[in-house]
Amino acid sequence: MHKRKNAEDIILDGIIYIILILLALATFYPMWYVLIASFSSGTHIAASGGLLLWPGDFNIEAYKLTFAHPLLIRSFCNSLAVLVLSLPINILLTVLCGYFMASAGMVWKKYIVGIIMFTMFFSGGLIPKFLNVQDLGLYNSIWALVLPGAMSVYNAIICKTAIEGIPYSLVESAYIDGASDIAVMRKIILPLIKPTMAVLLLYYGVSHWNAWFSASIYIKDAEKLPIQNILRAVLISNTKLTESFGDSYNAYADAMQYAAIVIITVPIMCVYPFLQKHFTKGVMIGAVKG
Repeated sequence: MHKRKNAEDIILDGIIYIILILLALATFYPMWYVLIASFSSGTHIAASGGLLLWPGDFNIEAYKLTFAHPLLIRSFCNSLAVLVLSLPINILLTVLCGYFMASAGMVWKKYIVGIIMFTMFFSGGLIPKFLNVQDLGLYNSIWALVLPGAMSVYNAIICKTAIEGIPYSLVESAYIDGASDIAVMRKIILPLIKPTMAVLLLYYGVSHWNAWFSASIYIKDAEKLPIQNILRAVLISNTKLTESFGDSYNAYADAMQYAAIVIITVPIMCVYPFLQKHFTKGVMIGAVKG
């Protein structure tokens, strides 16, 4: 039986609903503005005064010009290359590290885990990192964005926690049957931590896709830069994508900036729904156990 609400409860609920609606609008409108502006003309964007609800002078010229820009498309391909090269290495190292930290009876495990955890809080700094990348011959190479920081200790701890949630009796029975550690990982551990691996893929993927600082330090050739560095130059440095096309395209300069944002955001939005069903479960594994 539901308790009948009095006037104070109704007013309080109304205030809460209003606040939530305003917060939702404040979150949604910037994304809506970027999408609408990408389909509008520069004249309409300038005349809108920062408030756009519907496209003005609807057109797709901004997208045509953006896709025709060689530097933007090249940087998009560079970011995809970084993802293709990085994700297998990230997952392999993370699973191996997590499996080691979750294993029982390993020699010097306590000290090695302590050294691994130490790297979460202390590092050599930017200059030693740069000198290390340069001495390894990775400077101005895509591998400078892949190999340094190939494993996140935080993600390894999430993987460790997920592995520790698997009943040890399963692993023990596999050892009794003569299975090696590689067989145990491949046939028992990995199938049972798929939700966590999906979360790790999302974490690493979003991190690589949004990364720009490392490329600004280790990459000097513009054609080797990832997409976020080009977008940063467009939005922060006020570099117009239309510079390589000439003055006749200045009318679409602002719209092309918004079109570039949409193009960069869409891949992550397309991937997330496929991993969403695993996301909550994978995150909660690390939240419940430490």
